[in-house]
Amino acid sequence: MNDWNFCPRCATPLAMIAAEEDGGLTERLRCPACGFTHWNNPTPVLAAIVEYRGQVLLARNAAWPAKMFALITGFMEAGESPHEGIVREVKEETNLDVQSHTLVGAYDFQRMNQVIIAYHVVAEGEVRLSPELADYRLYDLPQLRCWPAGTGYALADWLRTRGHEPVFFTAEENAERRRGLD
Repeated sequence: MNDWNFCPRCATPLAMIAAEEDGGLTERLRCPACGFTHWNNPTPVLAAIVEYRGQVLLARNAAWPAKMFALITGFMEAGESPHEGIVREVKEETNLDVQSHTLVGAYDFQRMNQVIIAYHVVAEGEVRLSPELADYRLYDLPQLRCWPAGTGYALADWLRTRGHEPVFFTAEENAERRRGLD
């Protein structure tokens, strides 16, 4: 996913230009005038498998279809660690206080050019959703269904650590879920 068209330094149109990198030629968007390189590195995103009152909280973004629920996610802020960021994101999005957090893993989400850093968190308090979120649901572990994307794979890996073999939505079910169909 690339939306860079012009150099942020000199406003010259960027072009795909090969240059020597790490012992070989690599083609990237570069500025032919000043030499700026757009590295197009993935953005780190934090994701939380929120355990709340013995269940897992999944939320629906206000812009999503009615049937689409997922993990709490958000971008890291400059100057914070992933641990600090996940505590902040859970508080901002749900008003819950994180009591403990454990790294689940890192997952690529190439469609969005992101690397997802997923945590399991145990949280308490009273749920109050941010304006970004329209709804939430609580699930017992056997009820959870995973989706075939970065955070869905994180949820699947975490379920395995709990002794549950994950069940994934079929491709058709996932497409319907993303479109909000019954």
